[in-house]
Amino acid sequence: MAKKNPLIRPLVHDLHAYVPGEQPKIKGLIKLNTNENPYPPSPRVLAAVQSAVDGRLRLYPNPTAAELREKLAKFHGCGAENILVGNGSDEVLALAVRGCVDPAPNTSYLFNSASAWRVVVQYFSPSYSLYPVLADIHGARKNALALNPDFSLPDLKELKRGRNWNFNAALSLITTPNAPSGRGYATADLDKLCEAQQGVVVLDEAYVDFATENALLLALKHPNVLVARTFSKAYSLCFQRVGYLVGHADLIAALHKIRDSYNVNGLGQVAAEATLDDLKYYRANFQKIIATRDWLARELTGLGFDVLPSQTNFLLVRPPRFPAAQWLQKLRARKILVRWFSPPELKDFLRITIGTPEDAAALAAAARKIAAAR
Repeated sequence: MAKKNPLIRPLVHDLHAYVPGEQPKIKGLIKLNTNENPYPPSPRVLAAVQSAVDGRLRLYPNPTAAELREKLAKFHGCGAENILVGNGSDEVLALAVRGCVDPAPNTSYLFNSASAWRVVVQYFSPSYSLYPVLADIHGARKNALALNPDFSLPDLKELKRGRNWNFNAALSLITTPNAPSGRGYATADLDKLCEAQQGVVVLDEAYVDFATENALLLALKHPNVLVARTFSKAYSLCFQRVGYLVGHADLIAALHKIRDSYNVNGLGQVAAEATLDDLKYYRANFQKIIATRDWLARELTGLGFDVLPSQTNFLLVRPPRFPAAQWLQKLRARKILVRWFSPPELKDFLRITIGTPEDAAALAAAARKIAAAR
C-alpha cells in the first residue's frame, strides 16, 4: 500500500476519481464510446464563435452568463432567476452537492440522528458514475439503490415498503433518461417521486432531446426540484462545456453564491446563445440520430444481440456468442471503439453511441463478421 502523503487530505488520498471515456489517437477509428453528437454545430454557431475570436479574448466574460440565461428562460418559459449556467452539467451537479449537502462529520454518523438526512447523497444504480465521486469529494454519505433488473425505476409504493431509499436524503440524483441503460422514465412517475422526497431532487436530463418526454416542468412545479441540462450531447458543444440548472429561484440563488466567478467561458456563452437561435438545425439532427438508433437496434437484434429500449443517443446491448469484454476488443481490432463497464450489473453489456448512418452500417457489418466467425 502506498504511503500517504501528510500534505494531502485523507479523503482525497483515498478517493477513486471519475474515469472518463477513452479519447484515443488512432487514425480512421470510428469513435462510438462517449456519446458525442456525430454532427457538427450549426454553421451559424461556428460563425458566431469565429467572429468572437477578437479583442474580447482579453476581457472577462459575463460573470453570470446573463444573456444566455435570458435566452434559456424564454426557451423554457420561466425567469432568468430560475436558471444557473455552469461549466458543463458536471459543474452544476457538483454545485448541487456543495450547496445542498453537509459533509458527514465521521464514518460513524448515524442515519437515525436528528440531522442525518443532511449528509446523504443518493442515486439509483447503475447511473452516471460521477455521482458517487461527487459525494466522496464532498465527504457525504452515499446511498445507492439498485434499479429493477430491466433498469426501470422501482415503483414508489415498493420504495415506501422498505427498500433502501431515503425519502429524507439531502440530495437525490436521478438520470432521466437513464445512462448507461438508455431507458426513459415517465414524467408522471418522476413527479410522484419528487413530491414524496423531502430533500432536493436533481433530474439529470443530459439525453432528454432524444426522448419522447421530459420533466422540465417539474423544476418549475416543485420547490425542491432542479433539472440539469447540457449543450454537449444534443447540441454538439462538448468542447465548450456549457450546462445549466432550472429550478426554484431560492435554490438557484443559493447555488449562485458558491459558483466560481466567471465559471463559463465567453466563447462557450456565445456558442450556446447562437445554438438557441438555430434550433431548427438541431432538431433535424435529433431526428436523424433517432432514426439511426432505431435502424441499428433492428440490425443488432437480427444478429442475436439483446438490445435494450433507448430514449438516448446510445444503445445498451448484450452481445451474443462472446463475453462483452471480448466484443470490445474484437470491435476495436476493426477500428470501432465502444464502451464496456466492469460492474457486475453491466459487465455483460456494451454501450454504443449512435453515430452517422455510415458509422452504424460499419458497426453492423463488423458485428455480423464477428458473430459469424468460427
